[in-house]
Amino acid sequence: MRVVRLLDTSRTITLPNGTTEARPLVTEVFYPALGSPGASGGAVIPDAVAARSYGPFPLVVFGHGFAVTPKLYEPLLAAWARAGYVVAAPVFPLESAEAPGGPDESDLVNQPADMRFVISRMLSLSRASSGPLAGLIDPAEIAVSGQSDGGDTALAVAYDGPYRDSRVDAAIILSGAEIPALGSFAFPRGGPPLLATQGTADTVNLPSETNAFFAAAQRPKYLLELLGAGHLPPYSTEQPQLSIVERVSLAFLDRYLEHIPSALGRLEAAGNVPGTAKMLAEP
Repeated sequence: MRVVRLLDTSRTITLPNGTTEARPLVTEVFYPALGSPGASGGAVIPDAVAARSYGPFPLVVFGHGFAVTPKLYEPLLAAWARAGYVVAAPVFPLESAEAPGGPDESDLVNQPADMRFVISRMLSLSRASSGPLAGLIDPAEIAVSGQSDGGDTALAVAYDGPYRDSRVDAAIILSGAEIPALGSFAFPRGGPPLLATQGTADTVNLPSETNAFFAAAQRPKYLLELLGAGHLPPYSTEQPQLSIVERVSLAFLDRYLEHIPSALGRLEAAGNVPGTAKMLAEP
């Protein structure tokens, strides 16, 4: 994992003292690295040498939820990287746990532009002739993902007309919804494949919200229901839910970014666990 300090000089944030500054997007980048997986005991290695000769790799841009940071989701993000994906997880400047003056959820409406900016900067870093991320990313294979407010953000970038990024090829929405302040939108025909996950006992993002956008989305689309699960734990620490989310999401990425047809069977099998998870698949 490498921390990349990005700065969007075209937009600003307002600090608690009333001053403004360019919009910072400190981004944690997880990537396949050289070396033995067992040597680190499975831990993330800061600034490890990238496995550039095995790339380029598909890109996944991930948005964290309100009042947390990407650190909460590190097991899932690192699993994606170990499987052959570059994962860029920005710290949203005003919604994160580290926001100056405390998290401000009203900034959610600005986060789709953050995610699009991170996509552009990651592609630029990969196109560079040198640098730690040079040559790592396949620009033709990009997914967006996120949890809670980060899922709202990714949903807008993948499907909502004014915020949509045509470079996005797949979307993984973890207990997300449509951004309330932006209102509902019509899902485009020919939009990217969708994987939505939802805990049935989630009281923060209600199952009805995920069901609503899932019903409106075009095929191919998949809904993973985590039976009796809440809002955050299935994506951070709770087992076996976290492992199920990991296996299902990787199968989805393998099918729609790596274009492995057999991954569809893995996706459906991993998502149907009696008493724990149920998969609705509409390929």
